[in-house]
Amino acid sequence: MKLIDGLPVWGEPQQNAVDQMQNCMKTAYRGALMADHHLGYAVPIGGVIAYEGQISPSGVGFDIACGNKAVLTDLRLHDISLVSGGISKIMDDIFSSISFGVGRVNDEKVDHDLFDDEAWEIPIAKSLKSMAMNQLGTVGSGNHYVDIFHDEESRVWIGVHFGSRGLGHKLATHFIKEGGGKDGINVDPVVLDVDSELGREYIACMNLAGRYAYAGRDWACQKVASIVGAEILEEVHNHHNFAWQETHGGKSLWAVRKGATPAFRGQKGFVGGTMGENSVILEGVDHPENEYSMHSTVHGAGRMISRSAAKGKFVRDENGKKQRQPGLVRHDEMMKWIADKGVELRGAGVDEAPQCYKRLDEVLGHHSNSIKILHTLTPIGVAMAGKEIDDPYKD
Repeated sequence: MKLIDGLPVWGEPQQNAVDQMQNCMKTAYRGALMADHHLGYAVPIGGVIAYEGQISPSGVGFDIACGNKAVLTDLRLHDISLVSGGISKIMDDIFSSISFGVGRVNDEKVDHDLFDDEAWEIPIAKSLKSMAMNQLGTVGSGNHYVDIFHDEESRVWIGVHFGSRGLGHKLATHFIKEGGGKDGINVDPVVLDVDSELGREYIACMNLAGRYAYAGRDWACQKVASIVGAEILEEVHNHHNFAWQETHGGKSLWAVRKGATPAFRGQKGFVGGTMGENSVILEGVDHPENEYSMHSTVHGAGRMISRSAAKGKFVRDENGKKQRQPGLVRHDEMMKWIADKGVELRGAGVDEAPQCYKRLDEVLGHHSNSIKILHTLTPIGVAMAGKEIDDPYKD
């Protein structure tokens, strides 16, 4: 850990993210950057910010309650090979049974008691209820996924990563606008008084989106378990785009984590790597660094190359004609990495290639004082939205 002008930073400091967080600190009580930090919309991803009597919709981000869930099943690795068609058929079934992409609806209607929550009476939430009911259980695009893993004991795990879908995005957009904020990267974060009408409505809608995201990840994990014929034995489930009322330094604060996993002593977390690398189940431990991180750790490996830089983009030449600018990652390079790791891949584009990210083991190493690794999860099957799908759900 380094202190940069009083800001605790883990890992190699990304100057643009450090500058962005320093701007956020103008209105926050305290903050920190985890080792997977990088530039985000108004607030850096991998950032933790605490407010006294206030909360920031920009800090929680557009994908409210994005998070990870991993479940341990009663299967062993050799059981996968006994399934007719093996992992290839399993991934085909997952890809056809679960909706990946933008604006998708779930072909299987999901009933859940969260739709009886009184927060749906808030006007903005009420206007989104029908869409939310149709989308529950869909995974989306970008870096959202459904994975099959095995651990060091050859036990099979299922892992998913996604959030509150269009519901969270539209709620965040509404409250950022109503709070006087602007859409963009280099803008000031919106901060709301928790005792104001807008602040109370935001907290209610954020918690609603949190329940919604949990329900979606629950459904997806159970769906995959049924596809592989497994029983779920244990689950690890965390938001990493959310705000919680917590006590730090003797003060009651709203701790806002954007791309950061809560890691209090004894609290388990599922942190995913890239589609061609290991993920982990970890647990928070006591250490003085926890006071600086507000009991937080990374949520993933951390992006090094932007999506547009990885894919390439069209630029205009001196004559105003559009020319294709090659991306930094080639599809054959990505597929070689995946093949070398023995991963059965469905969907995904070069903007999510392992080459776009830091190495998870190195990132976790920066937090080794405050976490311990319980299980290492090796991917054997990965499903993501196709390369033709752009992700509008920001952060």
